[in-house]
Amino acid sequence: MKIIVCVKQVPDAKDVRLDPETNTLAREGVESIMNPYDQHALEEAVRLKEELGGEVVVLTMGPPQAEDVLRQAISCGADRAVLVSDRAFAGADTWATAYTLEHAVKTIGDFDLIMCGKQAIDGDTAQVGPGLATRLDVPYLTCIQKIREAKESGLVVERMMDDGFDVLGVNLPALLTVVKNINEPRVPSLKGKMKAKKADILTLSSEDIGADAACIGLPGSPTKVVDVFPPPPRGERAVLQGTLDEQIDQLVDKLIPYL
Repeated sequence: MKIIVCVKQVPDAKDVRLDPETNTLAREGVESIMNPYDQHALEEAVRLKEELGGEVVVLTMGPPQAEDVLRQAISCGADRAVLVSDRAFAGADTWATAYTLEHAVKTIGDFDLIMCGKQAIDGDTAQVGPGLATRLDVPYLTCIQKIREAKESGLVVERMMDDGFDVLGVNLPALLTVVKNINEPRVPSLKGKMKAKKADILTLSSEDIGADAACIGLPGSPTKVVDVFPPPPRGERAVLQGTLDEQIDQLVDKLIPYL
C-alpha cells in the first residue's frame, strides 16, 4: 500500500505573530513544530504500512526550513519525503494550498491512500484535506478516530461525531483526515534519527509540479485577510476573591442590581 501523508510545519502556539504588511502568519524567526494532528496521521500511516506492507511518503508545502518536519517524519517511520517549496507559494490560502498539493501528489505518482490531520492549529479551517480529495477526484472521510479494518481494496473506519461515532467503509484510493484520539504517536528511535539525518529530501518548485502561477500563493488565493484587530471589550469585569462562601456573597451583591 502506498500512503502519502500531508504534514505542515506550523508556528508553536505560544509564539504566533502576524505580518503587519500582509496580515498573514509571520514564520521567519518563529519556532516551528509539526502540526500535532499531522503527527497522528503519520503514526496511523506507519502502522498501516507495518500491517500491510508498502511505502509511506510524507509531503509538505513550505519554506526550506520545513525540511525539519520531514526529517522528523522519517525518524518516525516514513520512507521518503517531498518538500514543495517556492517563494511563489507564499501567502497561499486553503484553496491555493489544495491546488498546489494536488499537483505535488500527481508528480509523486499513483497512491492508495492519503492521510492528513483533521486541521492545522495555525488556521483551524479543516479545508485542505477535503479540498485536495475533491481536486484528485477521490472519496474522503473526515474526523476519523479509528481504523477498524484495513485491506488493499478498502478500509472500515470510525468517524467521530458529537454524539458518538459513525462506522463507514470506503474503497481505495481515498483520503482520510484523523483526530488526535486515533493513536499515540511514537517516539523516534536512534536508528530512525540516523536514517532521517542521512535522508535525501526531494524538493520540488512550482515549475517542477507544473503549477499555474495564477493559482498559487497570494495571487491564487480568493481568500484575503483585509484587516486584523483584537475583539472589542465585553464590558466591565470583576475578580472575586476570598473563600468560596465569600465569593458567592460578592457575586450575589453584584447581581442584585440586575434583578
